[in-house]
Amino acid sequence: MALVHVQETPRWKKFFAFVGPGFLVSVAYLDPGNLQTDLQAGADHKYELLWIVLVGLTFALIIQSLSANLGVATGKHLAEHCKAEYPTPVNYCLWILAEVAVIACDLPEVIGTAFALNILLKIPMWSGVLLAGLNTLLLLGLQRYGIRKLEVVIGMLVMIVGGCFLAVLIHARPSPKEILTGMFVPKLKRKGATSDAIALLGALIMPHNLFLHSALVLSRKIPRTYDGIRRASKHFLIESGLALFLTFLINVAIVSVTGSMCSDPNISLENRAHCKDITLNSAAFLFKNALGNWSSKLYAISLLASGQSSTVAGTYAGQYIMQGFLDLKMKLWLRNLLTRCIAIAPSLVACIVGGSRGAAKLIIVASMILSFELPFALVPLLRFTSSQAKMGHHKNPIVINLVSWLLCCCLIGINLYFSSTTLIGWIMMSNQMPKIGSILTGVLAFITMLLYVSLLTYLTLKREKSAASSPTDLAMESINRTSGSRDERGSDLRSNIQRTNEFESDHIIRA
Repeated sequence: MALVHVQETPRWKKFFAFVGPGFLVSVAYLDPGNLQTDLQAGADHKYELLWIVLVGLTFALIIQSLSANLGVATGKHLAEHCKAEYPTPVNYCLWILAEVAVIACDLPEVIGTAFALNILLKIPMWSGVLLAGLNTLLLLGLQRYGIRKLEVVIGMLVMIVGGCFLAVLIHARPSPKEILTGMFVPKLKRKGATSDAIALLGALIMPHNLFLHSALVLSRKIPRTYDGIRRASKHFLIESGLALFLTFLINVAIVSVTGSMCSDPNISLENRAHCKDITLNSAAFLFKNALGNWSSKLYAISLLASGQSSTVAGTYAGQYIMQGFLDLKMKLWLRNLLTRCIAIAPSLVACIVGGSRGAAKLIIVASMILSFELPFALVPLLRFTSSQAKMGHHKNPIVINLVSWLLCCCLIGINLYFSSTTLIGWIMMSNQMPKIGSILTGVLAFITMLLYVSLLTYLTLKREKSAASSPTDLAMESINRTSGSRDERGSDLRSNIQRTNEFESDHIIRA
């Protein structure tokens, strides 16, 4: 009997079958809110806070890989797990918080796009906001041609952002030695460095990304076997690492550009004024005065690409959040339109009432909201991925659990410290406020923080619902039971299963 030779799929083809979700998620680490905090960090502290960027994106890699593992191992994304795990009142609270996070993430992106259109084409801010929403809907129309096409477009936009800032960086000529020192030697010496470091870290990691990544990995065909899940998790980890490494380099370039220009002893008085309070709009004037008109145009192009790509990712996240928490049977175009309108409304009001300054302040408020929102997505993610009932043999290792929970507790502590000190300082400086008003504000803030801590404590300590073991775990347990008295047969059975899994994996990837 003739044997049929089945050609094995090359490793690089297997890997490229999983490339895409990590790059689509990585655009959130290059959104306009990130650009503004990066530019200001470089202007105020030169290269001193680059180590914060390194720490933040390393933490991002850990939690994004956990998010991807949750979707790969369970076949359900984070919002669906939250709906199944928590009671209805808590579930609605988490949904509202997740929607607020998406809106807060969309605000800088819509405003950033409007700023870019104003710089390039002199379009009024309010018109730019409307065009940003319309253009995003057109980009999302690519969904009808498959997620792969959209991932390619987003990848190209990320390359545009990186290419523009690389060109500006070459002409800014920062010191490579000082950049490396800023990356690997932690410092918080300059005035306001601690608060700027918190803002930089808060702008980097977005809560909606955790919902998005766990859902995007479900677009790939993954064999529901132990080896198939393990291989898919490994490939998604490598892909996320590459995407976030590219994001890290672009963030370093952004910080280094203003770090080099604003620390120049020959800087003009006008540019020095711009360096003290950089907004997405004033940064264009800074580049134009320091390097020439071409640099401001490149900056505007990168801002446009950043705003559009991150807005698409945010809208995608909003779809999965609404579908997972509420299980709404809503048409895709209607859900996209609803998400866009919710995000555009506050941006439009800020642009009409406050102009460019009001829009810039709205970006700062949005970054603070995102920092406070992150634990409400992060705590459930850590609970689910460390659960034997949900993840089986694919649950988090002990070391990853310890590091992740430690970083999560640090983030919560920073949020509480920053909010309390900011509030106390604001009350002390508000001399015009009546005494009773200061007392009521303090009481309201205390109640809010108490609710904040109580909900996070509940999410952390809630007793887990029992879940049935996955088919993969049941198969492995069956093999282990059989192998006691029949080692040889058990070994042969495992070998046959492994060969079958590899064949199925290759066949699925080729398909």
